[in-house]
Amino acid sequence: MLKKRIIPCLDIKDGRVVKGINFEGLRYAGNPVELASRYAQEGADELVFLDITATLEKRKTLASLVTEIAKEINIPFTVGGGINTPDDAEYLISRGADKVSINSSAVKNPELINQIAKNCGSQAVVLAIDAKKVNGNWEVFINGGKTATGIELTSWAKYGEQLGAGEILLTSMNNDGTKNGFAIDALNLVGNNVNIPVIASGGAGSMEHFTTVFSETKATAALAASIFHYNEINISQLKNYLQQNNLPVR
Repeated sequence: MLKKRIIPCLDIKDGRVVKGINFEGLRYAGNPVELASRYAQEGADELVFLDITATLEKRKTLASLVTEIAKEINIPFTVGGGINTPDDAEYLISRGADKVSINSSAVKNPELINQIAKNCGSQAVVLAIDAKKVNGNWEVFINGGKTATGIELTSWAKYGEQLGAGEILLTSMNNDGTKNGFAIDALNLVGNNVNIPVIASGGAGSMEHFTTVFSETKATAALAASIFHYNEINISQLKNYLQQNNLPVR
């Protein structure tokens, strides 16, 4: 059984960490460099940095901040937001990112997945998918969750894998920030149809939610934000809890 990974996520707006509910109502959650350093010390397995307004504001990711964080941590570091070309991806990797996360740009230009995978390796390409349940079906959304695409979740995940994505970061917009638990049905739809690792995102509110997602889906990692930012759950304590529940962690 693959050892499970715990991944804190820094959602960045205007150079600061923010968090909302269902992608709305953002509030300040801390200094990105300080939080990154704290998470590395607490035993986080990886760190995700998402510049959440880069696509909407039609600008590149905050590269200087990426470099600053990379210097502070010694764990794999994924960066997303505003990556529209293979050069954008290579530049962020040169600034300290280990992987890049692409979302809206991949939907608009699926060949981008293949191009980055060829240049940087599949292991460096995380296909981030923001999905929302609409009339009983999971649909892919882009532009920070603002724009419906009409694309069905499973078909997009499978296509992303075919194009060379090495991992899928699946965020349920319905569950995001609610602390009611992960979207088990969406995770199973994807996990049962792809052969690459799936990161569960959206809805973590308790240690039990992590046990559930790892027991009931094929997710190999779980990502959370506010529960870590506001010290509601400590990462090292969470890992001890999972081990006590016979879930192997890194």
